[in-house]
This record gives sequence, C-alpha cells and structure tokens, in this order.
Amino acid sequence: MEIKQNQSVDEASNELKPGSYIIIAILALLQFTVILDFMIVSPLGDVLMKSLNITPAQFGKVVSSYAFSAAISGVITAGFADRFDRKKLLLFFYAGFTIGTLLCGLAPTYQTLLAARIITGLFGGVIGSITLTIVADLFTLQQRGRVMGFIQMAWSSSQVLGIPLGILIANHFGWHAPFMAIVIVAILIGAAIVNKVPSINAHLSKQTGEHNPFVHLWHTVKNSNYQVGFAAIMFLAIGGFMIMPFSSTYLINNIGITNQQLPFVFMLTGVATLFVMPLLGKLSDKVDKFKIFVVGSLVAMTMVITYTHLPMVPLWVVVLVNIVLFTGIMGRTVPAQALNTAVPDLKDRGAYMSITSALQQFAGGLGAIIAGYIVKQPAAGQPLEHFDRLGFVVAGIIFTCIFLIYRVSQLVKSKAKPN
Repeated sequence: MEIKQNQSVDEASNELKPGSYIIIAILALLQFTVILDFMIVSPLGDVLMKSLNITPAQFGKVVSSYAFSAAISGVITAGFADRFDRKKLLLFFYAGFTIGTLLCGLAPTYQTLLAARIITGLFGGVIGSITLTIVADLFTLQQRGRVMGFIQMAWSSSQVLGIPLGILIANHFGWHAPFMAIVIVAILIGAAIVNKVPSINAHLSKQTGEHNPFVHLWHTVKNSNYQVGFAAIMFLAIGGFMIMPFSSTYLINNIGITNQQLPFVFMLTGVATLFVMPLLGKLSDKVDKFKIFVVGSLVAMTMVITYTHLPMVPLWVVVLVNIVLFTGIMGRTVPAQALNTAVPDLKDRGAYMSITSALQQFAGGLGAIIAGYIVKQPAAGQPLEHFDRLGFVVAGIIFTCIFLIYRVSQLVKSKAKPN
C-alpha cells in the first residue's frame, strides 16, 4: 500500500483523516521507547556513578557516546535516506536500536556500557529524523504543529510512566532491568510497525538522476538555505544535553530529594506536560510558530537559571519549577521542529532530516562533554559544584537560538509565497 504525500490530511477541511491517528499513535509509541532509552540514563546517573565508581566526566561520556555515534550514523545515513521506503528504513534502525538496548541491559562494566551506548546511538539516533521525515511526507505544514504535539507527547509519557517506573525497577532489580523492559516494549512496537504501517515511498518518484548517495549528501549540505536550519537545530539541542544528564544527581545531592521521591518529580512533571503538549501543538498551528518559540525560550531561560540556583526547598517547589521549566522547553521544541520540517524540498527531505539529526546529536554530545567538565563532584554523594554556572551558559545558548529560529521562520515564509 502506498501513501502519497499529505494523504492523511483532508485538504479541504485541513483536518486529520481517521486512519492517520493509527500512524501517529505508532510513531508516538516508537518515540516513547527511543526517548525513554536515552532519558533513563540521566535519572540513573547517581546510581550508575556509585555502582560503576565513575566520575561526572566519565558519566558525561556515557551520555555523549550515544550522541556522537548517532551523529556519525546520521551523516552516513543522509546520503541513502531518500533512496528507500521510509517504513523499511525505520524498521532497520529500530531493530538495531533494540539490539543495542539489549546490550545495555547486559553490560557488566563501565567500558561495556559505553560500548553498548555507542551501538544504541548508531541506530537509535537516526530514528527521530526518520519519524520527522514521515510526518513531513504525510502532513501539511498547517497540521504539523498538531501532529508534532501528539508525537512529542512521547516525551511526557516517558516522564509519566517510563522514567518513574524505570527508577522503581532499578531500585528493586538493579540498573540493568529498565533497559531489558524497554527491549520487551520495543519488540511489541516493532511488530505493530510491520502490521499496521504501510509503505511510505512517494518521495522515490521525485528522485533525480543523482544516483551517488555521497553526491546527494554533498548537495544537501552545501545548500545555503538548509545550512540555516542545520545551525538552528544544533543550538536547539545543545542546552538540554548540558542540563539533563546531571539533573537527578543535582536533585539528590544538592536539593535533598531522595531516591524514593525522584520518580514522583519526573512523574508529576510529565503529567503536567502531557496536557501542555497538545495545546502547544494547536497554538503553533493557529499562531505564528516563531512567536510561540520566543515565548517558550524566555520561559526556559528564566527557569533554567532558577532551577540551577535552587537552595534546599520542599518537594512541591521542585516539582513546580520542573513543570514550568519543561513547559518552556517544549514550547521551544514543538514549533521549532515543525518549522524545520518545512525547510527542505521533498526530494531532499530524508537527507536533510538525517543531517539535522546528526548535528543535533553531535551538538548534544558536545554539550554533555562540556557540562561534565564544568560540573564537579568532589566525591560520590557530595553536592555538585558549579551547577549554577552551567545555568548561565545554557540560558545564553537559548537566547542565541532565538535569532537562528527567526531566520528559519523567515525562510519558511518566503518558500510559502507564490512565485
């Protein structure tokens, strides 16, 4: 069965067709496992550093190894991404991701865990770009904010269900167990993709005589319009990667949150953002996407500085700050990603998304490495030092990103104007 570009959208009413919700649900569930696999490492940071007897810098390498390998994979994949049915490409990388996660669940040492995260990143890091490409193929720009809102709910769902449950499983069965649970869920979702998602190959008819994948990659990279999107997505990613890996260690050792309270912090934050995400998606379709991005950025900047300068406060204050912080972060991500999908032409879309994914992962990995050297922990169980400095750095990066997304917004508007 072939799905043509934007087939899932009723062009007259601009409403989603009923059948499209099945695809959206599967993509959201798929993203749930990929996001959870990446995010679960951060709340397990304190346990991992103690269990494996590693430093913050080494833990930063565990996080960045996934990101750097994903970046390499994204570059390699970019030249081939528009040559295959999107469904087949998705299944290939999702299978590799599942195997990599299994290896994480079996890793006995820091070195083997590092190797397993590299393998997981080689496959998992590309899945997000394939998902965005599928969204861009099937839905108009006027619908993508809403669709992205639903798919980005995977992040909130991982907060509500995945991370708290993963921490509880880790507390009872060890840090390996959450990875094994992800593998089981991933196998079920893989079966759903095989049975419920049809072929997505309309882009193949748009291909030119440019058969060499490396030439296709080079032509995509050197496109000056595309370079604007590349830069914007890099800056969009780097800040989150700097804060997130050390959040659980910061909350436990600096703020006084216990291991038993930590799941509730993530769960309550996730519940709140679960309601916020669809609203942000609808707003970004009805209101100028760049305006939504600016508001989200200003909220995120304010809350990042607040979060990284918290004294020892009650649990409810921590939860409230987290909720507002991540609302700001998602207020940036949803409209920015929706705008970014409108930058490339259909024939270049797979390559463009793979390259942006690669740059996003590289920037994130670089951010985790830098943060690992900014933040210090004299000994296991002691408070993190210089986390407040990290907050100012991240706020500056968020501010810079506003100007880059503005350029993306102007580029998308100029493309939409009739010639």
